[in-house]
Amino acid sequence: MTRYGTFLRAALITGVASAALVGCGMMSKSNTASFSGAMNAASEVPPNMTRGSGMAEAWLNRDTNVLKYKITYTGLSGPATAAHFHGPAAAGANAGVVLPFANAASPIEGQATLTPAQAADLVAGKWYANIHTAANPGGEIRGQMLPKM
Repeated sequence: MTRYGTFLRAALITGVASAALVGCGMMSKSNTASFSGAMNAASEVPPNMTRGSGMAEAWLNRDTNVLKYKITYTGLSGPATAAHFHGPAAAGANAGVVLPFANAASPIEGQATLTPAQAADLVAGKWYANIHTAANPGGEIRGQMLPKM
């Protein structure tokens, strides 16, 4: 066999192997689940008439149950007095606090390690983010945390 033939065969094998490796990487599934919830006063139980709005976003590492989150809001009736995730509850129902935030000022960012039961409730859409104010101590704006598709 000539040098050219050997070179051509080596190049072809290398190309096929590279394509196979790239293809395998494309097939890998991320173990991060993403969630979001549009926050507004109409979603509170009971609803209120404030003009506040916000967005709650969260990312759950399914291998470690580490949840990272970011909540932003604007237009509240006054300063936030508390903020946290509640659950388990479907939209239209209330539940207790499952994850308090260290600071209620927007933007709220943090992370926590969830129990397997908490992670299951979050994945099932049974958590919501809630921002409280003095005028609305039960909650001024709320957003149900739903999986992003």
